[in-house]
Amino acid sequence: MTEQHNYQPIENYGLIGNMHTSALVGMNGSIDFLCFPRFDSPSVFARLLDHEKGGYFSIRPLMKNMQYKQLYLPETAVLITRFFSEEGIVEITDYMPLSETADGHCNSIVRKVKSIRGNVTCRLELQPRFDYAQKKHRIERDEDTLLFRTEDADQEDMRFMASFDLEIDDQDVYAEFSLKESERAFVILELSSNGDTKYNDISYYTKETYFSTIAYWRNWINQSTYSGRWKEVVQRSAITLKLLTSAQFGSVVAAATFSLPEELGGDRNWDYRFTWIRDAAFTMYAFLKLGFTKESSAFLKWIIEQDKNRDLHLLYKIDGEWDLEEKILEHFEGYKGSGPVRIGNEANNQLQLDIYGELLDTIYIYNQYHQPITFELWEIICKEIKIVIERWREPDHGIWEIRNEKQEFLHSRLMCWVAMDRAIKIGQNRSFPFPVGEWIAVRNEIYQDIFDNFWNEEKQMWAQFKQGDQVSNTIDGSVLLMPLLHFVTPEEPRWIKTLEAVDRELRLDVLVYRYKNEEVGIDGLEGEEGTFTMCSFWYIECLAKAGRLEEAVENFAKMIGYANHLGLFAEMISKKGQHLGNFPQAFTHLGLISAALELDKQLSRR
Repeated sequence: MTEQHNYQPIENYGLIGNMHTSALVGMNGSIDFLCFPRFDSPSVFARLLDHEKGGYFSIRPLMKNMQYKQLYLPETAVLITRFFSEEGIVEITDYMPLSETADGHCNSIVRKVKSIRGNVTCRLELQPRFDYAQKKHRIERDEDTLLFRTEDADQEDMRFMASFDLEIDDQDVYAEFSLKESERAFVILELSSNGDTKYNDISYYTKETYFSTIAYWRNWINQSTYSGRWKEVVQRSAITLKLLTSAQFGSVVAAATFSLPEELGGDRNWDYRFTWIRDAAFTMYAFLKLGFTKESSAFLKWIIEQDKNRDLHLLYKIDGEWDLEEKILEHFEGYKGSGPVRIGNEANNQLQLDIYGELLDTIYIYNQYHQPITFELWEIICKEIKIVIERWREPDHGIWEIRNEKQEFLHSRLMCWVAMDRAIKIGQNRSFPFPVGEWIAVRNEIYQDIFDNFWNEEKQMWAQFKQGDQVSNTIDGSVLLMPLLHFVTPEEPRWIKTLEAVDRELRLDVLVYRYKNEEVGIDGLEGEEGTFTMCSFWYIECLAKAGRLEEAVENFAKMIGYANHLGLFAEMISKKGQHLGNFPQAFTHLGLISAALELDKQLSRR
């Protein structure tokens, strides 16, 4: 096994992207994760998952006793990594070019290296490993550029250019180049899609793309209608969500990575590079609340396409396909030896009834505060509501995708109520045709079932699940959504007791577990996991709604302190404060946005 100390901590990375794919850039100047040409494509660099075999693209100064710092240019996804030493200071600027007018530009990464102080030598190492390091490649030299070709004729070609000489050794690329003080060097990695061989030369990237990319991001973020407290933190989360959104399709991936562990040494390693209806709906809710309406419109258009002639699926590839067979990459050892490394996702075959509620809640907000939905979308809503009416009593796998026997989960039942409630409100608001009496009767029946039958009198809480008449003795972090989705008010006596149970059972200061698996083995998997960061933001939002503002503000400040140096969050946080799970995680950032907006609203009211 590769020694663990060779792996960078997950939180040591920054994210760059162009809404087609994204890359993780370490504080040490190495790009250790990249899937090309799309989020859900096979990896080209995956050193995060296997330090020896995964592939990487590193640039580092050859200076002694270096220290590192990393930052984003404000209001952009342009990343700067700085290296400090007595010998000099070197700065690497990484970005994926974007512009408002670019039409069919290449999918590319630009790396600009500059000596800020001193005359410095740098070393470049480029070791791509195509198709999850399963396919060999060859390099063809064409004057000042290198072309990477794989064994697969269908694989897109990758092209590499630099403003200095490059050496090829065993189909990898190396270089050592010297920079005088204030001198710059450029390297460009670009991919030609669909056999298009129309490349740009290096001067295009060095002269045209930097300021247009900065302008793109600043023009985008300035569309935000949010001007409240914690504006920079909210903006960074919004940019992160945008980086996980497909410009081509309008879909959004749950995270940039696959198979980063929820427990070091454990096997809770999943592929999140797909579009979950739940995650995407929550993301669009956050975009709508911030005033980014184009993204929400594009997502609803994508939903209509997926749902026209087939039932709504749990998750999809970004183009709408849903062949997501889960496989194990046996040749990868996993992050710090945490195998197995999985691609695809078996959850695709699960029943998760909550997705209708999350989707309908977002459509309700869209219809209420942006623009009226079409009758075509209303007909799709009616089709989904018919499924909810038929199936709401069924056990399912729940929001956390339990890989054990199905249960009647409280959260799934709650979201079925949300689906009915929001559909009724949309229908009445727009005077759309629907069976009013039947829908209201079902909504009321679901409400009564939740209020009475999920209540654990002994534990004084709404429980995680029930089996027939038997209610569990466990509680679930998703119960925090009950007041956030307006099922109960914060003053409801049973809710006050339930929040006390969350404090007692799940909370570790500001960190909140989604459930305690070790007690009953609910998820059917071995081992533990970290605290679930989105649950912490839900908890903060609950405090704010309950008027406990001082606690909420303090907890929010503490949670922001758990972000990495760039304001990014993984899915979970360990007992040691380390980031765990896939990174960065959309769920976490949309939870942060929602909590910040609620806090700001309550503080302003006070």
